[in-house]
Amino acid sequence: MRLDKFLKVSRLIKRRTVANEACDAGRVMINDKPAKASANVKVGDIIEVGFGGKAVRVEVLDVQETTRKEEAKELFRYL
Repeated sequence: MRLDKFLKVSRLIKRRTVANEACDAGRVMINDKPAKASANVKVGDIIEVGFGGKAVRVEVLDVQETTRKEEAKELFRYL
C-alpha cells in the first residue's frame, strides 16, 4: 500500500493531501530513511512522522484498504 494512503487509513494523518505534503516536505520516514508518498508500506515497517517539534514513531501491524475509525488504531503500535 502507498504510504500516503496508509497514513490516511490508519488516521495518523486525517487527509491524503496533507500526508502527501508531509512526505514532500521530508517529515515522514520509513525505517529511518526519508520516504516519498508513493513508497510501499508493509507489515513490520517503522514509520516516523514529524509534527512540529515532536515526532511520532509507529510500527505497522496490519495493512488494510479501508477500516472503521474504531479499528484504525489496530493497524499500528506506538513506539
